[in-house]
Amino acid sequence: MSEPPPPPDALGARVLACLVEKERTTPDRYPLSTNALTAACNQANNRDPVIRVTEREVDAAMIALRQAGLARTVSGAGHRTPKHRHVLDEALGLDDHELAVLAVLVLRGPQTLNEITTRTARYADGPAGDPSAVDAAVDRLAARTPPLVVRRERRPGEREPRIDQCWA
Repeated sequence: MSEPPPPPDALGARVLACLVEKERTTPDRYPLSTNALTAACNQANNRDPVIRVTEREVDAAMIALRQAGLARTVSGAGHRTPKHRHVLDEALGLDDHELAVLAVLVLRGPQTLNEITTRTARYADGPAGDPSAVDAAVDRLAARTPPLVVRRERRPGEREPRIDQCWA
């Protein structure tokens, strides 16, 4: 098996996670145009942190992601403008559950197992509300070399331990 691609920067990770989210939650609108992808990155709800990026910044991130083998741009019949899609499942060898967990953590920051379970239920091919499937996906992501997620101990003021992505 070949070396995995290098991890993206913070904006590249946000772009990829938005592509995963939109592929799973609005498949009829996927792949995404640069305009739609920029709107997804700038979305205020379901994001932590909330950011503001331009189409030019998203285009630059997509160039880097294509060069790293993490995304593709498609054009041709049926597309008035070029559309973007991720290839994380292929590039990193992730299954549907792992992809959903990683995307939620990149978009929302550290989460409890229950929060991840609830939030990945929106992803049609994700764990669909099964805590044991989410826990198993987290274990697989944490066991990778290098790990893509880490389980944190409960901190003061928190009721439960958190899981965080350490990929980007």
